[in-house]
Amino acid sequence: MGTTITKEQNSSAAKAAAENLSARFADAGVTSEVVAHSAGKKFDFVRITCSPEQWRAVAKHLKNELGVNHCAMVTGTHYPSGSGDRGWEVAYHMHRWPITNVEAHTMIVHEGESLEGDDIPMEFEIFISLEAGASPSVPSVQDLWVGADWNEKETCDLVGIDFEGHENMHRVLNPHDSPEGFHPLQRQHKIRYHDFNEMYDDPQGFDRKPVDEGRVK
Repeated sequence: MGTTITKEQNSSAAKAAAENLSARFADAGVTSEVVAHSAGKKFDFVRITCSPEQWRAVAKHLKNELGVNHCAMVTGTHYPSGSGDRGWEVAYHMHRWPITNVEAHTMIVHEGESLEGDDIPMEFEIFISLEAGASPSVPSVQDLWVGADWNEKETCDLVGIDFEGHENMHRVLNPHDSPEGFHPLQRQHKIRYHDFNEMYDDPQGFDRKPVDEGRVK
């Protein structure tokens, strides 16, 4: 059977993490707040907003001081009609788990209700707004969390946001010979069934048109 923590453990851990981040970064304009999920057990998590310039310092603090050890997801959003300082946005989803490497043929059994302090699992959500423009970029955290490797590649491939310092960046979902500058989740691209024939999800090229061209999906 799995193990779980109590709502009281979750709430106290979220409050402690948010206060820790605020004490360290509030003067620099980084915001940290406790937010509750609206479904399931409605556990709390920590939501952070920071600038690209602040992101590496915040990321190192999350890993080294708060025990964040899992990058679950990276997503990016294009806001072509947004304000000048929010033309793009990157969101990182992180977790802290009480997991460590163990010797072969051994194991560690955690009793959820006995966990304390930084051993209590916690979820972190980080939003980074990027200025409008043709070259959105944010520092990579690939070297801090191995889980960021693929997720940053995927976000770069689909949205066109660069992750500065990422090693071995390349397309992972679109064909490798996709036209330079083509990132299908940028808002100027229309889906294939809405009379947009310049390119679509054709792994063998960008010249053929689907047999159901013109159909409204």
